[in-house]
Amino acid sequence: MLRLLSYSVYILMLFVAKGHSQQAIAQDYTQSFNGTDLTIDMVAIPPGSFLMGSSAQEQERTTDQNIAQSMELAPFWISSHEITWEVYQLFVNRVLDTVAQVRPSNPMQVDIDAVAGATVPYVDMSLGMGTGPGLPVGNITQKAASAFCEWLSALTGHFYRLPTEEEWEYAARAGTSTAYYFGNEDQELHEHAWYYGNSQGTYHPVGQKKPNPWGLYDIYGNVAEWVLGIDAEHVHQGKSKNNGDPLVRPHMKNRKIVRGGSYDDDPIDLRSAARRPSSENWKMRDPQFPKSQWWNTDAPFVGFRIVRHATVPSKEDIRRYWVHKYND
Repeated sequence: MLRLLSYSVYILMLFVAKGHSQQAIAQDYTQSFNGTDLTIDMVAIPPGSFLMGSSAQEQERTTDQNIAQSMELAPFWISSHEITWEVYQLFVNRVLDTVAQVRPSNPMQVDIDAVAGATVPYVDMSLGMGTGPGLPVGNITQKAASAFCEWLSALTGHFYRLPTEEEWEYAARAGTSTAYYFGNEDQELHEHAWYYGNSQGTYHPVGQKKPNPWGLYDIYGNVAEWVLGIDAEHVHQGKSKNNGDPLVRPHMKNRKIVRGGSYDDDPIDLRSAARRPSSENWKMRDPQFPKSQWWNTDAPFVGFRIVRHATVPSKEDIRRYWVHKYND
């Protein structure tokens, strides 16, 4: 059952001048939730540039992974781990909506009429893999992941959203240009990721494998991660596939993108440049008509992590980051 907040919700956001410096986000921080002992660790990512995509020499590359022009990114924070079932259930159950949270002392107000809440699932969306402590949330749609970001922003006063493809790949590479952040060969992959060869067909608690050089865990494998980006038919073609606009949306339903590969994928699908479009098959067993906007029934291998920028965008762009043209 779709649940809406019955009152206007105000997002209190920390305002940082457009010309912010790198020092503005020089420190990692932990996002806490009053009323619980749950947290989200946020890692500060430095500004920089990189070549997005794969080189012609990279094995198993596909045409939608061609090298783009050099991408330049401002600093941002990204969650060190994939969002877990425990944290996501705070959004689904909405038990914290009336609990006072610590918000920035110099907020910028953005009025939101209502924050939609995901329906409580009617079956076990983990498909038997569990929703216990530390396990990454799966089987959620991109709409649901973005709605979590909207809710978290309203709750905390910081603007959270999904990472763009550029941000995700920049953070995953962590200054490297090889197929994986640890090199071009996959012999060490078992030390860094859960994938088809070592997962025993299930996801695992986050943070059990080695992090990448910037402190991000499970950026490869475990669950694939939703990003903001256009569909895989729009290839690089020697330039940024979205011309630098992270708000470009897919022109078709079921062509959204996940990155990083999952516990059910082969090593080639975990490379930094690998990308996968969503599929209508991810809802194959959904008996509803129309099918759920919030849950998949056949994609427990799809989850997400979140991003926060020091600079808060305009009210119009905030809505564009959260609202999608097509339902999942």
